[in-house]
Amino acid sequence: MADKGTAAAMIEVARKEVGYVEGPKDNETKYGAFTKVNFSPWCGSFLMWCANQAGVKIPNTVYTPNGVAAFKKAKTWANAADAHPQPGDLVYFSFVPAATPSSPVQHVGLVVKDNGDGTITTIEGNTTRDGAKGSQDNGGECALKIRGYKVNNKRHIWSSVVGFGRPDYSDVAEANPTAPAPAKAIPAFPGPIKPGDKGENVKLIQHALTLVEDGDYGPATKKAVVAFQDNHDILDSNGIVGPKTWDALMKTAL
Repeated sequence: MADKGTAAAMIEVARKEVGYVEGPKDNETKYGAFTKVNFSPWCGSFLMWCANQAGVKIPNTVYTPNGVAAFKKAKTWANAADAHPQPGDLVYFSFVPAATPSSPVQHVGLVVKDNGDGTITTIEGNTTRDGAKGSQDNGGECALKIRGYKVNNKRHIWSSVVGFGRPDYSDVAEANPTAPAPAKAIPAFPGPIKPGDKGENVKLIQHALTLVEDGDYGPATKKAVVAFQDNHDILDSNGIVGPKTWDALMKTAL
């Protein structure tokens, strides 16, 4: 497991909860039991539980507006339009048309990564899986999501993000979520990668697509690559990772 107190530990704990479903009663969860507000909407309780498991201290965000107020007071808050979200940021949503910094906060999740196209990958409690019908802020399960935080994002996903708060992680020097992350080198293109291939390069692709990193280029990986190629206007959406697809994937992963 990642070191306690780190953003990596927070994400690792949250990932293991993906697929958790409330019940048997409405809003009944182990997360609500932990925060002593069981049977109430639990997106904030989910993050409080994850933080406790990961050895991370976060503001009390069971009631999401209180979490926003705490991050603003600590000056570790950024409105969506100004932010450069980082893994481990808490992201706050308002599911109203054209969310703005003054919109009522209704939901909170955890940033896994910035996808580099105006969207983020998140893990959220009490929501509904992408592609399934149900409430976004009271859907009853933990899910991995793709959310738009820029209004004109390349995936044309509705922007519902109000802003981001940055917990005081022990492994992150830059505590300000508005600060851009340091640039990283993109791994050199290793040659075409196609279905049936195996190895570390496949793992890099799977990491960029937030898939299980087993190093085996199977049908699920191909489907995700084709969708990525479609979303990034890459001419040949055939599932073969050529230099353009590789470059776009690696930029997404950084």
